Amino acid sequence: MSARFDRDFAILFTVMLTIAAGNTALQSVLPAIGRSLHVRDNAVAAAFSVSALLWVIAAPFWANRSDRQGRRAMILLGVGGFAVSLTLCGLFLLAGINGWIGGTAAFLLFIVGRLIYGSLGAAAPPAVQAIVAGRTTREERTKALTLLGSAFGLGTILGPAIAPYLLMGGVGAVTIGLSGPAFLFALFGLTMFVVVHRMLPDDRTEATLDEPGSHGAANAYPSIGGQSSGASITAATAPRSERIAMFDPRVRGWMIAGLLFGHAQAMTGQAIGFLVIDRLGLPPTEALQPTGIVLMMGAGAALLVQWGMIPLLNLQPRAMMLLGLAIGAAGCALTGLATSLYGIATAYALASVGFGFTRPAFTAGSSLAVGPDAQGSVAGRVTSVNGASFVLGPSIGVGLYEAQHSLPYLAAGAACLALAGYCAVALKPAPAVCG
Repeated sequence: MSARFDRDFAILFTVMLTIAAGNTALQSVLPAIGRSLHVRDNAVAAAFSVSALLWVIAAPFWANRSDRQGRRAMILLGVGGFAVSLTLCGLFLLAGINGWIGGTAAFLLFIVGRLIYGSLGAAAPPAVQAIVAGRTTREERTKALTLLGSAFGLGTILGPAIAPYLLMGGVGAVTIGLSGPAFLFALFGLTMFVVVHRMLPDDRTEATLDEPGSHGAANAYPSIGGQSSGASITAATAPRSERIAMFDPRVRGWMIAGLLFGHAQAMTGQAIGFLVIDRLGLPPTEALQPTGIVLMMGAGAALLVQWGMIPLLNLQPRAMMLLGLAIGAAGCALTGLATSLYGIATAYALASVGFGFTRPAFTAGSSLAVGPDAQGSVAGRVTSVNGASFVLGPSIGVGLYEAQHSLPYLAAGAACLALAGYCAVALKPAPAVCG
């Protein structure tokens, strides 16, 4: 690869990292913001459910458009939407924190800001993929897109990790406080907009390799616990021929499994910030660092499974799914019962280990269930299911949490056990080895 492409790839990598980190950073601090503004917990979940719904709807549209329109223009649209969304969210939260408007009004306006992220932010990832795919050979493409996808996954880890350190004091009589992460990530987004506009070549005038398969694919919504599974990379590199229905008999069991364990993961991840605040009895602002620790341990545990344990154990997808559901059930239940930071962090990490097995198992099992002509289509279905889990999952989880604090975790654990029974019957062992 040329030095120029290396520079462009670094820009594209940073774009993906910024979009994912900004979203999950805001997710991690929002429970504390909601409690500070005295709004209902389910309003916090609704803000992200609406955003995720728009992302799921918009992502395929932008993926198709990025193949027909200028891809740099789509990246600028996505990054610009990201920056505008976070700026507006920060302003509305700032108004609520300083008492200029009521907490409920601040959150309703915050949701409006989130609509911009959900509808426009999804434009950038497929366009980024399409540029990389168009400027690499088929031999280089999968490796380059895998590295690019790791930026999205890394962002979902870094966002919650650094968010507690982005709180700001104030300017004069104006308190910035918990709205600081929104403003700072908006600044990061604006910086990336300028960098892309000034340094990334306009692909409408640049020649590409124009090889078969040089297209982008929709990415799942970047959310806490939504680790990358590789489905988007398959969708971006596989030929587009046979179309697979969501509940095609060959993949029906896998799709049901992905939808159910995905909702269990989304339920537990969205409620964790509230659990830390309530179980440790901390003021909202003091709960940010403990929440970050819990989320980092969960993300680290999932990455350890996906990067280390899965290649070492060399299990087939069905076995991975059953193992992951058993571990996830135990971890979810223990998280709901834990009363200390150590207990919550350890139990949540155990649950994340389980989901670290189930997500790749879902991707690999769905892929092995169909022939080579259907790989692109089934990968798109996997991505859709992964994203759909974060539409209703957070609201369901927080709704159960409001009823009883342990309930979303006990319900998720019970769902994982029931799903394991279903999978033992419905999923057929595959002769191929999953690694």
